[in-house]
Amino acid sequence: MGDQERISASGGDDEQCTTPPQSFSLMKTTEAAVKLAPWRRRWPARMSWLVKAAAVAVAVLIAVVVLLSYASSGDNDEMPDSLFTTRAPANLTDDQLLDGLLTNEFSSQSCRSRYEFADYHKKKKPTHSKPSPYLISKLRQHEAIQKRCGPGTAPYSKALRRLHSSSSSGDAAADSGEECRYVVSISYRRGLGNRILAVVSAFLYAVLTSRALLVAPYDGDLADLFCEPFPSATWLLPDADRHRFPLRQRLSDLDSKSKDSLGTILRKNDNNNNNATSLTYVYLHLDGGADFHDKLFYCDDQQLGLLRHVPWLLMKTDSYIIPGLFLVPSFQHELDRLFPGDVDKDAVFHHLSRYLLHPTNPIWHAITTYHRANLAAAARLVGMQIRVYHKETPPVSRVVLDQILACARLAHIFPPPPNTSVLVTSLNPWYAERISAGGEGEYSSLAVHQPSHEGEQRMGDAEQDRRALAEMHLLSTCDALMDTGFSTFGYVAAGMAGARAWVMPRRPWWEKEAAAEVPDPPCAVAASPEPCFHSPSYYDCAARRDYGDIGKVLPYVRRCEDVSWGIKLVGGSSL
Repeated sequence: MGDQERISASGGDDEQCTTPPQSFSLMKTTEAAVKLAPWRRRWPARMSWLVKAAAVAVAVLIAVVVLLSYASSGDNDEMPDSLFTTRAPANLTDDQLLDGLLTNEFSSQSCRSRYEFADYHKKKKPTHSKPSPYLISKLRQHEAIQKRCGPGTAPYSKALRRLHSSSSSGDAAADSGEECRYVVSISYRRGLGNRILAVVSAFLYAVLTSRALLVAPYDGDLADLFCEPFPSATWLLPDADRHRFPLRQRLSDLDSKSKDSLGTILRKNDNNNNNATSLTYVYLHLDGGADFHDKLFYCDDQQLGLLRHVPWLLMKTDSYIIPGLFLVPSFQHELDRLFPGDVDKDAVFHHLSRYLLHPTNPIWHAITTYHRANLAAAARLVGMQIRVYHKETPPVSRVVLDQILACARLAHIFPPPPNTSVLVTSLNPWYAERISAGGEGEYSSLAVHQPSHEGEQRMGDAEQDRRALAEMHLLSTCDALMDTGFSTFGYVAAGMAGARAWVMPRRPWWEKEAAAEVPDPPCAVAASPEPCFHSPSYYDCAARRDYGDIGKVLPYVRRCEDVSWGIKLVGGSSL
């Protein structure tokens, strides 16, 4: 396989990851049940018809029971097919279950990445703590919430009817006995790294507030990229943008000016906490364009007041908002139990992403095939994630290359020891070609691999997203990482690896000119593997004024290395 070969994530012989079917098929269920009984072939021929009839009868009985239960909910949303494909594998190790993060309730064939992920990280020295027992118990509790409240259940149908009623009339009767509450994470036109950070953030918020998580995918991206994370349940919001979700406007059209946004409600002084029970949904505008009132989401007044009892919270963000959740006083005790002490504070994304995000079988097939062919034999594997935010004219490209090489020397990556391979991820093949050429001989024997070179980022390109996800995972297997500042792609790779990357500062895209010379120093080791939160609130809700220095409010919250106004979680030796 050539160094410049693209990862092809569109095929493979592996079984597709289980996702909610477009329609419920009794025939498919019956056939699946029959296939679960291969032992019937060993029976005498005269008994085969009895076994087949019994298997079909059992399948029909199960299907009828499920269909009756499903029909009784009065809802026609898709049923997760994991109800019929889960089959607990035997003899799974602690490594395969990621020290308890994962449950063994899934078939190993339905989503191979789930239990094979650990095999591709065994060579790496662990830099993170094991998940806390409390986090593991909360994940099991959350799985029960997803199963009880998700699409296809009676509580979901009830919540949906109430939402439809409020959308039609503009009001809804209070229901203090509401069984289930929801966080809907709205994917929209942003890069894959942003969308991953958003869904992980929404998931932790759902855990903290005992809500079911549903994701409204952007052009079906989530189902194409990731397996279902919750046993016997789905996290996909059915037909979110096909006018089946009962809002007056499409979810993707919601913005800060929407009348049902938290910011708008607060700007109009509609929040006396007396009408909280009459609100059926509130839109949370938490992306980079969020204003002061939108960011009051991070105040206890809203979390304990208006938002606490609202059945539907619709969240749109393009950021990793989790550091902001740590600054909410009412969440701090629970977060400290989930991620106790100092050590676990820099493994939040590491634990949550490994629990939640499992690539589908075709993508996993591409990852493992490329890794075995190009990377597995290396004694040391170095990952370089290179992103350039300005037009790559020859002067700009030369400065970027010089920065990469200077950083590699500072991090003691160059000159490389024997049998070192470099994995380069970049839109441009030029950097890998120059590194592979060997410069002045100091790294001429280096094996350099670049899976793809897209030329430009194309929002909404499904094939490009698949390759990007594959490359994030390949980077996460590296022994050392060099990332580009500001890049959410790099954040995800380092977070999944649980590794402190060397971060190369880069002028952001809104500055007119790229840097004309290599920064001094060319890079710095990150304080933690945690992603940076680019747009935090600087408002101290309790004091009713801005923080003096938001990076000093808590010992484990600091300003980011690459974004001076951003904050990130740190832990362990970084404190």
